[in-house]
Amino acid sequence: MKQTLLNHIKNIPGWRTNRKLVLFAIDDYGTVRLHSKAARSQLDQAGLPVGSRFDAYDTLETREDLEALYEVLYSVKDQAGKPAVFTPYALPCNINFEQIEEEGYQAYRYEHLPATHEKLSALQPGAYQGTWELWQEGMAKGLMAPQFHGREHLNLKVFKEKLQRRDPDIMASLQSRSYTSIQQTDYPTIGWTAAFSFAQPEELSRFPEVLRSGLDAFEVVFGYRATAFTPPAQQFHPSLHPVLWENGIQAIDRPLTYQQHLGDGKYKRAFARMHQNKATGKATLVRNVVFEPTASTINHVAKAMQQIEAAFFWNKPAIISSHRVNFCGHIDPRNREKGLGALQELLQKIVARWPEVEFLSVAELTQLIQNSVDVSNN
Repeated sequence: MKQTLLNHIKNIPGWRTNRKLVLFAIDDYGTVRLHSKAARSQLDQAGLPVGSRFDAYDTLETREDLEALYEVLYSVKDQAGKPAVFTPYALPCNINFEQIEEEGYQAYRYEHLPATHEKLSALQPGAYQGTWELWQEGMAKGLMAPQFHGREHLNLKVFKEKLQRRDPDIMASLQSRSYTSIQQTDYPTIGWTAAFSFAQPEELSRFPEVLRSGLDAFEVVFGYRATAFTPPAQQFHPSLHPVLWENGIQAIDRPLTYQQHLGDGKYKRAFARMHQNKATGKATLVRNVVFEPTASTINHVAKAMQQIEAAFFWNKPAIISSHRVNFCGHIDPRNREKGLGALQELLQKIVARWPEVEFLSVAELTQLIQNSVDVSNN
């Protein structure tokens, strides 16, 4: 009963539409977290724990991952005959493991995503050969419409300081060509995956360059300027918003509630609502459906359907939040099978329940909000 009430309350404020719109906002595409099954074994032997399903299964998307995903997305069409579309919130850059090793682990270095795919195609051809070409195919067919998730999915302060100290966790991780199972004991208020988290306010000055170079890299890698952004681990100070606006971002994607980092270990709870800011003309998008089918044994399809129904009741788009790890099978194909099986079931139930549904990308919704009159009173 409590969850049902919350599903409705979170959809009351903000922008509305009479159309039945469904979007998939999927975080973490493009980033290397776990290199391979062998790498996971090396990390286990080094004593680095599996703290989550991300540590256990989250790898750069493989050829089989994308082939299987495209098959599911293409199998279900909306009222206009358009297949379901993922908006992967993607990272255009990864750790350059080889250069860091060649330089004696002295400094952080990064590379563009196609270079990462080229290297992995040589190292693991059975898994990665042709994967970057599949990315291009998915984009051309309208199955993948990536947007910006940051330059890389790691906190540079944590990375650089741990590297300087030669902490065993970062050394073991880098030597296994991975970046996962990093220990948090020295950084209780900064998540090691939270790229824009900080300890003191003066540290904010280093983020504008990361944003600008990241957005430029996104354009080089994916062939167009990103128009939407969601921050890694949802930590992002509002003082950085103008940097986004100046560099082409039209919308910021948020969950309903998140922790706004104030620095010095202090946070405040912040609330988001779907709307267009009258002063800036920029949009805020709010994810109102959670779909994490490999996270637990509950019925994630039924849970998502309840949340979609609540969104439509209040004339809101259903923005379905998920992560790449749900569709990864490089470490264990059963993980991918479970996630994609649930995705196909969800899609089939959506079009059966609402035949008039429309599948949109985040960029399309952003444009719709910016071009329309906000009919809400909030």
